Amino acid sequence: MSEFHFIRPIWLVAIVALVIAIALLKKVRLAQSGWHQFLPKHLAKVLIDGQQNNKPLSLTLPLVMGLLAIIALAGPTWQKRPQPVYQIERGSVLIMDMSYSMYATDLAPNRLTRARFKASDLLDSLNQGEMGLIAYAGDAFSISPLTEDINNIKLLLPSLSPELMPELGSNPLAALVLANEMLTNAGHLEGDIYWFTDGIDSQDVQDISDWTREFGHRLNILGVGTQAGAPIKLPSGELMKNDSGAIIMPKLSEAYLASLAQRGRGKYRSLSNDSQDISALISKRSEQAKEKQAENESQTLGDQWQESGPYLVLLILPLILGYFRRGTLLAFLPLCLFILPQHKAEAANWQTLWKTDNQQAQKKYNAQNYAEAAEQFNDPLWQGSAYYKAGDYQQALSAFEQIDSAQARYNQGNALAKLGQLDEAILAYDKALELAPEHPEAKANKALIEQLKQQQDQQQQDQKDQQQQDKKDQDKKDQDQQNKDQQEQQDGQQGDQQQKQDGQQGEQQEQEHKDKQEQQQQQEQEQEQKEQQQKSESEQQKQAAEQAELDKDKDKDKDKDKSEQLSEQAKLAAQKKAQETEQKHQQLLNKVTDDPYLLLRNKMQLEYQKRRQNTSSRGVTKKW
Repeated sequence: MSEFHFIRPIWLVAIVALVIAIALLKKVRLAQSGWHQFLPKHLAKVLIDGQQNNKPLSLTLPLVMGLLAIIALAGPTWQKRPQPVYQIERGSVLIMDMSYSMYATDLAPNRLTRARFKASDLLDSLNQGEMGLIAYAGDAFSISPLTEDINNIKLLLPSLSPELMPELGSNPLAALVLANEMLTNAGHLEGDIYWFTDGIDSQDVQDISDWTREFGHRLNILGVGTQAGAPIKLPSGELMKNDSGAIIMPKLSEAYLASLAQRGRGKYRSLSNDSQDISALISKRSEQAKEKQAENESQTLGDQWQESGPYLVLLILPLILGYFRRGTLLAFLPLCLFILPQHKAEAANWQTLWKTDNQQAQKKYNAQNYAEAAEQFNDPLWQGSAYYKAGDYQQALSAFEQIDSAQARYNQGNALAKLGQLDEAILAYDKALELAPEHPEAKANKALIEQLKQQQDQQQQDQKDQQQQDKKDQDKKDQDQQNKDQQEQQDGQQGDQQQKQDGQQGEQQEQEHKDKQEQQQQQEQEQEQKEQQQKSESEQQKQAAEQAELDKDKDKDKDKDKSEQLSEQAKLAAQKKAQETEQKHQQLLNKVTDDPYLLLRNKMQLEYQKRRQNTSSRGVTKKW
């Protein structure tokens, strides 16, 4: 009991209010007699016996119940109970200005090089959460989607340059729109955007201001350059000139950028030689993280003490039963309402008072508690996303089917692909593209699923061909075995007939020899010669039969060898085909360059060509 204390000790002050309430109640009870309406006060004190009125209603029990209720509300405790703490991470997007004005030399060696170094410092400072990378000039392109692998983004930074961009100019609004899509698709309704730029035109201010009012992302801007400006030195060594032949001197428009950062609930800083600029940009994020951590810690500290106050309420209930007599309960009803603790119900409904179901579900979603978030979401898209994250793709599909939009159709395709229904997934992507022809994710996923389906079909066809070939080989072996058995049977029958003929000839020879032995003694020599001749002919016949049998066995062995050879050839052909397929794949892989610059350039060129078919770009563009 050394750790005994009250969680809410301020409630102990209510003891004073309880004493005052009991005193007032006693006074009211004395004034309940009807004679007070007719007798003067100085006579009422003498004629009316107050002690008789005290008997029906005792104030001792209300005092005890009030004390127990106040102590219960103060929260007595002496035992700790550990509670988990959840941390919600925000998504961030880094936007890099890749217009030719970034080659200005007012910062050594130029603005672009210094911006790359600052971007690397920013990534090192933001060591948690997801980060994406966007580069823009005349149009904006996604360099890296949201990822927790910060090193991957740092490897791509040195490859960024104005020559990499398919379209010249400066269109920051396109980059902001793409950043919002990237954060929203990843499930971040609110995120941090870090924009590194050397200035904007006055025509861009209104469009970007409208964008900041529409979305809840925090816009932090780092100004790269000086207000004095400097010439643009191209990689060839030449200075960039405008159409009239004058040297271009881009200047940093700090006023515009600072105003936009303020409207976007973020901060603006110009590039400095130390780390103060990056520290200032991420200060709000750090403050929010500390507040969230302090809130979680306070909640943990408040909940880790196991409160014993509710058990005191069980002692109050038997005392209240004595006041359930006629005319008594109504008199003490205000006191009963006062002593009944309400803090438990308030704690249970606290989140409901300040946050909607979707906001509470979003908090659970960000904490990766997807199953509970899916049950609480009212929005089918968010509900389906929560089911999808939880791995329940069938429930996710059912949720997405409630909405007929391009994003819902796209999500249906993803869920169907996870369920292995590739044909249905392709149809869902087609419907998404019908509603939004320029949906890049739907196009990419459709191409990937179609390629995967082709591979599966090819594998199934190869397996079918191999099964047919194995069946043919087995049938041929069975036929050869059957022919061999028939041939052996025929050879056995011929051997029996030959032995029978030899026996008959021997008996005839013996009989003739006996009959002619006495009569032809003189022809013994001729007879012996004849027998030798017959014997040699018989041996020749046997040898001929044996030779014929050997020839047949050789023919069978040849057929068997030929069948085995054909089977081996079929296997070799299959192995050769597999090797050729692997060589083709390897050749395709060898054609893919490992240079990040070339990969990014080819990627953006392909995406830019697709966009040109249906251009709907917003914002102001220029050549530098």
